[in-house]
Amino acid sequence: MSLKPQAIQEKNRLSAGDWQQAALDALSEAGLQGIAIEMLAKRLGVTKGSFYWHFESRDALIQAALELWESQEQEQVFGKLDSLPDAQARLKALIALVASELRAHKIYSELLKAVDHPLVRPVLERVSKRRIDYLTASFRQAGLPRSAAINRARLTYAAYVGFLQLNMQLGYPKLNHDEFEQYVAHLSETLIPASG
Repeated sequence: MSLKPQAIQEKNRLSAGDWQQAALDALSEAGLQGIAIEMLAKRLGVTKGSFYWHFESRDALIQAALELWESQEQEQVFGKLDSLPDAQARLKALIALVASELRAHKIYSELLKAVDHPLVRPVLERVSKRRIDYLTASFRQAGLPRSAAINRARLTYAAYVGFLQLNMQLGYPKLNHDEFEQYVAHLSETLIPASG
């Protein structure tokens, strides 16, 4: 079977990663239902045939996009913090970094809405476990005993998830930039033990 020139050009022009990024963009804007092959092809300026060079199905794209999000989250959040040897400074930097990642908030919020989807649940479970484990280790390094570190990690993560749910899904609280910065500073002061 010979390929049509347009199909060859589209195959060479777009990578699987381009489709994955487009799927994550759609996810952040419209949730899981926003990942529609025809709409993504239109957004990318190609035909649906380009999609099938890289993926067998919509579910395969969703799986690949979630894996990309998971690896990006690992690199962009934890990778940036590994160079900070002081646990308190690392925790403060983590809270500040996470607070400023609007796209990540949107994706995570949309994934929380779709937690019962069989492709979403295992990813959220892995990401949540990794985040809580990271927080626990950081709180341990900050001097908290094991059980207190685990509880503080859970509380910190619950504050993050709860704020996302309130803010992104209910639209409350409506904070301006200064109020949000004050909230983030208060969160750091409340949750991170003083060095000593």
